[in-house]
Amino acid sequence: MNSSTDVPVDQPSGAGSLLEVLRIFLRLGLTCFGGPIAHIGYFRDEFVVRRKWIDEHAYADLVGLCQFLPGPASSQVGFSIGLMRAGYLGALAAWSGFTLPSAAALVLFGYGARALSGPIGTGLLHGLKLTAVAIVAQAVSGMARNLCPDRERASIAVVAALIILFSTASIAQIGAIILGGLAGLWLCRSEAPAPSGHIEMPVSRTKGVITLAMFFVLLAGLPALRGLTESTGVALFDAFYRSGALVFGGGHVVLPLLREAFVTPGWLSDDAFLAGYGAAQAVPGPLFTFAAYLGTVVSPEPHGLAGAALGLIGIFLPGMLVLLGILPFWDAFRKRAGTQAMMRGVNAAVVGVLGAALYNPVWTTTVQSPRDFGIALVGFVLLTVWRAPPLVVVAFSAAAGTAMALV
Repeated sequence: MNSSTDVPVDQPSGAGSLLEVLRIFLRLGLTCFGGPIAHIGYFRDEFVVRRKWIDEHAYADLVGLCQFLPGPASSQVGFSIGLMRAGYLGALAAWSGFTLPSAAALVLFGYGARALSGPIGTGLLHGLKLTAVAIVAQAVSGMARNLCPDRERASIAVVAALIILFSTASIAQIGAIILGGLAGLWLCRSEAPAPSGHIEMPVSRTKGVITLAMFFVLLAGLPALRGLTESTGVALFDAFYRSGALVFGGGHVVLPLLREAFVTPGWLSDDAFLAGYGAAQAVPGPLFTFAAYLGTVVSPEPHGLAGAALGLIGIFLPGMLVLLGILPFWDAFRKRAGTQAMMRGVNAAVVGVLGAALYNPVWTTTVQSPRDFGIALVGFVLLTVWRAPPLVVVAFSAAAGTAMALV
């Protein structure tokens, strides 16, 4: 009797296979080049378009939620999808599959693996970056069709994009999404509530409150413990945890925090930091796996594999704790009429944020010649017209980039 009443909050309804989740996210972890914005495009293609595990509106709501929270937004989206599909172990499988391939590559680099060099290596890495242009462009066009079908929401998306494009502050992304929600409350109330798929995450409200409490206890308690024990292990974990807990927007935004936490106290040099940053951009998966490299090469002990594990756990843990704390309340909240209107505005703002990111940094740092544009254009057509799997586009762009470097 007790076990049956626990099922709705401890196990996902319509649970999928744990191995299925691990296999799919492992493939994504090996092929998702391009940073967090591109990852959102990969996830949309895999779980909204192909597998239909989640519908377009619910996915956009989830992306909007994760953009609000501290931590790596794309990893939080993947974690949530794994949680929804196969419970807590599914969430762990999704995170492991998506994270560990790039973490392993960066640990190897930290131990002295040479970065690709010469025209072949440079062309290969540039081709992989061009993959991100096609992926992000596909995500923006697809989400704009579904989430900005009228002039009100299209206008919200444009204003959000302008805020991002004309601001250099990292808080601008959060501000654009908040303004989008407020504009939605004002402009999007006349439309009947859009049907959003029911998403029941297998997390009870009690567990949500507990995980939120853990987030704040660690955030406040680790610095105190660091001062009391003078342990380098605690100091390292605190530096990683603080960086993961205080960054909004994820991805590149965490780099200044990590530099302040590790270079300023002399735990590693600026040259070593920047070398790892360059390597992190050349591997698939979340940029937060840069922590695995830092944990490997940092001078205080523990370093090496133990430091890499400490770094990964420390930087990802706060984002996952706060996500688990919010998810139990999210599905009920998003179904209210006012919330529906607000989320329409938020979803439109997310499209604008993605559109701005398509230009900067994705386009401005990658498309440098007509040849680059041609490769990205072919990749975009392969994705949108031929419905080719992203792995095909990755292979084509990498081969084309290498060929262009040799010409």
